[in-house]
Amino acid sequence: MIELGKRQNLEIVKKVEFGVYLSDQGKEAAGGNDKEPQKVLLPAKEVPDDANIGDCLSVYIYRDSKDRLIATRRETSLEVGQLALLKVKEVGKIGAFLEWELEKDLLLPFKEQTATVKPGDECLVALYVDKSKRLCTTMKIYPYLETDSPYRKDDRVEGLVYEISGRFGAFVAVDNRYSGLIPAKEPMQGIQIGDRVQARVAGVLEDGKLTLSLREKAYIQSGRDAEKIMQMLKEGGGRLPFNDKADPELIRERTGMSKNEFKRAVGSLYKQHLIVIEPEGIRRV
Repeated sequence: MIELGKRQNLEIVKKVEFGVYLSDQGKEAAGGNDKEPQKVLLPAKEVPDDANIGDCLSVYIYRDSKDRLIATRRETSLEVGQLALLKVKEVGKIGAFLEWELEKDLLLPFKEQTATVKPGDECLVALYVDKSKRLCTTMKIYPYLETDSPYRKDDRVEGLVYEISGRFGAFVAVDNRYSGLIPAKEPMQGIQIGDRVQARVAGVLEDGKLTLSLREKAYIQSGRDAEKIMQMLKEGGGRLPFNDKADPELIRERTGMSKNEFKRAVGSLYKQHLIVIEPEGIRRV
């Protein structure tokens, strides 16, 4: 069977002026199938000079501008079910068109976009065959990500944010390949779809998916949080108009820290006699 969007080895079964026809007829015959084997054209410009009937060639199958199945010997960055980072060439009435190695750009339908894209943007997409038997891409890549990463707890990783959920958090494609999640409870001020983030592996779930954190381990992060509070005091004229008894949402909004993280950092600064905790705020000594 000749598969759209896949690289496969096919046999030359006919030579014509404008190229050669390829088929997997050897496989059909071996399976005892009496149906006429499916054929696909490899254009003359891509046929090796010494090619003969019976030779096998490694080709990629796609559709040309007239929607006909066509073969190419060129290397491509995507096969069906795989992911790649592609650039948006233009946006049309039905979606965006992405550049890749072949002449016919790949469609990214509006319904398959998790964020609005514009020409020049880079999108991490997966390739699939739509209901009309055409190659299409999707930014909804969760089902296509792998869960057998080599990473362990406390490893540092880099990934692309491809979806954000108020309930679950920020979904991240680690190395553009592995499934990761920054939980909603994590401070994620300013993070948007398409952002590249560096994170720490906070845990590896039983199914292999990675739980990520943008913050360091507690004892390291506490020192950094304390430095941040001192900087905020400096910029605020030596005073913050809230203390560690403030509402958790206010603390997160103003500092990017959870209430517990803020309390740890404030406690550390207090013990070092660097601040005074007042009823309505914090003052630098």
